[in-house]
Amino acid sequence: MDRSWIPKSKPGDLEYMAGVKEFINFAIKNSGGRTRLPCPCFRCHNFLHKRVDEILNHLSRSAFDITYTVWIWHGEDMEGSSRKSVEEDEGPSVDEGDRLEDMLRDVHGKFDENPSTFEKLLVDSEKPWYKGCERYTRLSSVLRLYNLKAGHGLSDAGFTEFLEVVKDILPSDNVLPSNTYEAKKILSSMSLSYDKIHACPNDCILYRNEHESLQSCPVCNASRYKKKEGVPAKVLWYFHIIPRFKRLFSNAGDAEKLTWHHNGRIKDDKLRHPADSPQWRFIDGKFPEFGKEERNLRLALSTDGMNPFRSLSSTYSTWSLILVTYNLPPLLCMKKYMMLSLLISGPKQPGNDIDVYLAPLIDDLKMLWDSEVYDAHRNETFNLRTLLFCTIQDYPAYGNLSGYTTKGKHPCPICEDGTRGK
Repeated sequence: MDRSWIPKSKPGDLEYMAGVKEFINFAIKNSGGRTRLPCPCFRCHNFLHKRVDEILNHLSRSAFDITYTVWIWHGEDMEGSSRKSVEEDEGPSVDEGDRLEDMLRDVHGKFDENPSTFEKLLVDSEKPWYKGCERYTRLSSVLRLYNLKAGHGLSDAGFTEFLEVVKDILPSDNVLPSNTYEAKKILSSMSLSYDKIHACPNDCILYRNEHESLQSCPVCNASRYKKKEGVPAKVLWYFHIIPRFKRLFSNAGDAEKLTWHHNGRIKDDKLRHPADSPQWRFIDGKFPEFGKEERNLRLALSTDGMNPFRSLSSTYSTWSLILVTYNLPPLLCMKKYMMLSLLISGPKQPGNDIDVYLAPLIDDLKMLWDSEVYDAHRNETFNLRTLLFCTIQDYPAYGNLSGYTTKGKHPCPICEDGTRGK
């Protein structure tokens, strides 16, 4: 399809209007039935979604974005061919690769306030790995190689040496970064946010909100820092859940999967999934407004401690907290879409004081009840609500999370006084 009209014509020219009409027809054909599409005018830059008539009005007054020559937001892949036609001719691809086009579509709303960063990301996504390379771009190659680093536990120093070797093997005009720092810098704009929150070494408080400026714990007077000034005694890593849920719904395929429990599962009264359980139906009955919206999320909270250094003699402990989304089918909710939310690291486990570390997660769960989320599958915004459906943990962690005493003469929360000891 001819794109030469984009840089050499302007609104009002016959060639320009003919090209716009051709683009609109192409976008509608590949819209999948959506009523609002990204607007490619110079002002909107594909950041804002508009109705087709609004897009036509914008393009009649403002020039078509001259950098937008491969229409990836409107149905094309990086090679300029229609994804729809490829799927119809060849069937779905077995090797999805790094799904770069989907990732770029998912994150583009993140750059509303800083479009220049997104433009740089787009340039890297279109720049060939080296002259004549048609399969990989600078961004896709770095993403693919970094996935190998993460998947095989390669250290930063090892990855730098690996990049140096690959860069030396490739033609001299290649654009591969020469070290790990440069590779991370390329990918950093696509990452999701997290917070490192200082904590009392005795698990009394988190240094946030009203305690953020304190230098010592108001409960036990323990110092916030180790002997070396500026090094915190204990740290909580919190991975924000709201942007992660928003990114799930910003992908049309993921947004559709999140309604599987309502639209996709077999309903024959057999227990295959938590959605088939009496507890699920009880929640629907007790909170009908929540149950009526099938996109509302029901989460399981799972936690346990581990020794990250593989040494039984070490007292260092790391506790992770993972959220499982039960809206999804079993294979997805228990493998691909498990979401790490908290990492509590320190010389000892948090024990019954784990509730101190749950505070930022609880705040975000409350905030979600008033958060507008864009559903790319239905092309609309809605008020996303979440509910903690159950917890998953071993017996000692059950006691820490619930506050129930799981030791002594009556450790069973079901039997209680009827517990029989041996």
